[in-house]
Amino acid sequence: MDNYDEKLNYSFEPADPVPAEPAQPLQQAKEEIRRSGRHTGLKIAALLTVVAIVAAAGGYALKQAIAALGEKNLAGQQTSVDAMAEQTVEPEPAAETAAQPTDDKGAYRLERRPLPDTLPSNDTGKTLTPTQVYQMNVGAVCGIATQVTTNVWGQTVRNAVSGSGFVISSDGYILTNYHVIDGVSDIKVTFADGSSYDAVVVGGEEENDIAVLKIEAAGLYAVTLGDSDALAVGESVYAIGNPLGELTFTLTGGLVSAKDRTITMSDGTIMNMLQTDTAINSGNSGGPLFDRYGQAVGIVSAKYSSSASSSEASIEGIGFAIPSADAQPVVEDLIAYGYVKDRVALGVMVIALSPVTGPANDLPSQGLYISSVEDYSDLNNHDITVGDVILTADGVTLETTSDLLDVLETHKPGETVRLEIQKRGSGNVVTVDAVLAESRSN
Repeated sequence: MDNYDEKLNYSFEPADPVPAEPAQPLQQAKEEIRRSGRHTGLKIAALLTVVAIVAAAGGYALKQAIAALGEKNLAGQQTSVDAMAEQTVEPEPAAETAAQPTDDKGAYRLERRPLPDTLPSNDTGKTLTPTQVYQMNVGAVCGIATQVTTNVWGQTVRNAVSGSGFVISSDGYILTNYHVIDGVSDIKVTFADGSSYDAVVVGGEEENDIAVLKIEAAGLYAVTLGDSDALAVGESVYAIGNPLGELTFTLTGGLVSAKDRTITMSDGTIMNMLQTDTAINSGNSGGPLFDRYGQAVGIVSAKYSSSASSSEASIEGIGFAIPSADAQPVVEDLIAYGYVKDRVALGVMVIALSPVTGPANDLPSQGLYISSVEDYSDLNNHDITVGDVILTADGVTLETTSDLLDVLETHKPGETVRLEIQKRGSGNVVTVDAVLAESRSN
């Protein structure tokens, strides 16, 4: 048997001719089965592995090898094969993985290709992954660094202020929040590729907290503006910006929590907002909010927060963005005129009264208390002063400042709005037809 064992040192090579005197692997397996029951499974698996590899390489080589086996051993080999056929043997995974079928009809291959730097279009209605939304748009998002002059203890100092913005045209128009650039100078914008540009303010409107910047550049990648009105509560949205001014080009994601939220800003301005639980922090202001198709559907603007001294519970996951449907006409006017055309102004600052605050100050329980009157306001020609209360506008009872804004938005500059106003002190109610001015806030 020693000499017989030496003949087992062989292998099948499909590309080479079959040896004239081939070894007898099947007979060897038969002998090994008889000699050692402990190694039966191993020998069978090894043999079937060889057969599997040869079969994968080509059936012709296998037939040639079998045909070359000696006739005198054929009966014994067949007996061994029959015995092995009754065994349950799982093919080795490595052998199956290595097998490459040559039959084109049965062969297939899964190709994995890298995601392109930019996707060719996002108007196909195809939902994108967060990674695709980011890769598509990060090149259009910028960080905004400005200098603001303040007076501290009689000293003039300059502080860096950070915000975000995004390109809306390839020739360098950039959209951001008004409060990011209000009263600042030396504005610089920086992109993810490290490029930096000086920027100038084209126009801005405090009422809607929108501003447009311009840089001298061409061929920039711009975002696609989507329709915020088409959003539904529960849809996924994503923000790209520069939280804290340090964690640049950060992606955060969440849901549309609510639409058409009436929010009173810290300066008393009333705004219509999208609510989202997307993480928003200082430095995100002015950045884009994207929908699941990679379209900008909002301008990240604000978040609810509580101070450390507040007795209220900590507030998390409540952020707001200016809807693109509200922003787009404003942006178009800012680019064309530097201000929002045909936007009317009554020329007053007002505070809404309530059943608590009104009577406590000898005022009506509802209405809008006039806290200031601008020099250009036509109310100066009707002897309307600070302390008077506007009760109605065009017959609409006023309970909130948004009630007055809704009425004013139905007018154009030069038109009149009819107001019922209660004079402070006397309590007399007068009717005034006030001529509306054109607002040119910038």
